[in-house]
Amino acid sequence: MDSVEIIYKDSMRPDSSDEAGHELAAYFASETATADHTVAPHSDLYEQIDQLAAIDIDEIIKLQADDANAVTTHPVLYADFFEGLAQLATMGVVEVTEIVEAIHREVILRPLGRFNENHLNNWQRGITGRIYGTIRQVMLLVGNNLATVLRIYKTMMRQKNTQPLPDTLKKLVNVLNGVMGDHLVNHKNALAIPMQLYDGNGDTQLVTLSGRVVILCHGLCMSHLSWQSAEGNHLGEAIARSQPEATVLYLDYNTGRRISRSGRKLCQLLQDLIEQHPNITQIDLVGHSMGGLVARSALFYGEQDHLAWVKRVGNLITLGSPHHGAVLERIGHHVQDIIAKLPFAGSLAKLGEMRSAGIIDLRHGSIRDADWRALEGRSVLPQDFRHPARLPSGIKTYFVASALVETHYDSKMTHLLGDGLVSVASALGEDDAEHALFVPDGHKALFYGVSHMNLIHSRRVREQVVAWLLANGRSDYAEQPRIYSYPKSLGLMV
Repeated sequence: MDSVEIIYKDSMRPDSSDEAGHELAAYFASETATADHTVAPHSDLYEQIDQLAAIDIDEIIKLQADDANAVTTHPVLYADFFEGLAQLATMGVVEVTEIVEAIHREVILRPLGRFNENHLNNWQRGITGRIYGTIRQVMLLVGNNLATVLRIYKTMMRQKNTQPLPDTLKKLVNVLNGVMGDHLVNHKNALAIPMQLYDGNGDTQLVTLSGRVVILCHGLCMSHLSWQSAEGNHLGEAIARSQPEATVLYLDYNTGRRISRSGRKLCQLLQDLIEQHPNITQIDLVGHSMGGLVARSALFYGEQDHLAWVKRVGNLITLGSPHHGAVLERIGHHVQDIIAKLPFAGSLAKLGEMRSAGIIDLRHGSIRDADWRALEGRSVLPQDFRHPARLPSGIKTYFVASALVETHYDSKMTHLLGDGLVSVASALGEDDAEHALFVPDGHKALFYGVSHMNLIHSRRVREQVVAWLLANGRSDYAEQPRIYSYPKSLGLMV
């Protein structure tokens, strides 16, 4: 629980005659927090970015086929865990073998001036190249046979008992998916997580839904369990308590896959959801970090394909989402690029290539297929060439950013450092070029003294999200200045 508090100025309180104001006051009656926001100049930026690139039907069919071939459609079970680990261990040996071979090849060929495409091809046909190839084939054979035996055993056991993973192992599996999720899918590994919705009890969503539905989307290497807090009263519980008529659901997905693939998958999942539950009247999306990008990607493709579920979306709230890229991924890519150019060390750059495509997409906040599908390898287009993805019209959008410093210190370093992973400008969708996301200043909030990971557990952030959802568009936040929130100890000083 944060030892901080929010203080609203009188000019920012909902009018006492406002229905949303009554609901908000009732909810926070049990909270002793008061709040204060220092205001910033209001922005007039309300522009639209034209959509680029027509719909590629062949690409959509290919993406749908890839999803159809995904490894699992059920949650990862205990037996899946051991099968996946066996295959993963084998693939690890194969990957290490490839790196060792690359270094060996470079050390031998470069001093002789033969490190070129022709001699690299000859290497594969030579004795040394064949030895490395044999090692890889043997390890793959052993691994596949072991995985087959475990798969047969798992099938037999599933008929008797389907034991789910304990929460600790579930979180480990989500970390593995974040780091190498696309590799797991490509190798049909049982550890690859399918996209699913869970209820507040951690069970797969099966009950009939109606009315308002709020969906929380987690970030990289996290899971639907990440929203829970040891102190209780986490964001999902706060939303459910403030709006008992609403249903709070938690999305779980493979964060190592391309963000646009996850976006398309979520788009289809939400379309299926309203078709199976036609009494759903409103959908609200709340995304933390990568989850906000996945939600934006789903909205982009849902609007592009004119799907019905987009019409029911009322609010989109993102918490520390790198709309214009994450600083750490850019630094990592830069370091990898430097290593790749160093003699005898270039092969070590392969270690960087093992990170998932989802992480690579965070470099510039890419949420469209067009940012990567035409490229060779597992990269993305440079920042200046990525394709814009405007926000859908008619949806109330709110952006939350945070900064590690605890007081308002307006400097380039503070804004660049941001929450430790995402800069303030990126989280608020601000950009000088055509990629800027034009959200009113009153729909933006900057929380000082909050780290990237603590955005989902901070009481101040939780109260602000609940306030936005309670208002549900009835309070005109667009006419208000940007929200700034400080730790309690600095409230009076500021």
